Amino acid sequence: MRHMTDVERRLAALEERLAQLEEEKAVARLISSYGPLVDSGSADAAAALWEPDGVYDVEELVMTGRDEIAGMVRSDTHQGWITGGAAHFVGPPHVTVTGDEAVAVGYSLMILRQGDGFEVRRATANHWRLRRGPDGWRVTARTARVLDGRPQARELLAEGIMP
Repeated sequence: MRHMTDVERRLAALEERLAQLEEEKAVARLISSYGPLVDSGSADAAAALWEPDGVYDVEELVMTGRDEIAGMVRSDTHQGWITGGAAHFVGPPHVTVTGDEAVAVGYSLMILRQGDGFEVRRATANHWRLRRGPDGWRVTARTARVLDGRPQARELLAEGIMP
């Protein structure tokens, strides 16, 4: 049996690290696409970020499946926000990939136009669970909790920073 040379070992380690970074980037890219998709009213594309039975739990509303998520984007409330001027800003997530599963945590702001300026309607902590399948990464669950001092938001953030 042939043993790997030092260069081969180093190259294999480098390839492994690069693959890990590429997966983390793919997850972060998927998450960062959420805001532009919902703010453009692209309901089906936003819903397609989730697995077919994925869950989006955002404080006052729990949506299960792509149809419910797309329905939220098409709702009169959401359409009113985006036609009046809205930005769903998702900050850079902290991503941990383990095989075909990933966890990401971070923050999001929902910013609405108010008169001549903008106002933050909601600031939330976000915990994302994702799975890699034949079509790439998809969200299995996103949980968002308002950063209003209650412990649930802090717990979501802590749960996502894996050792």
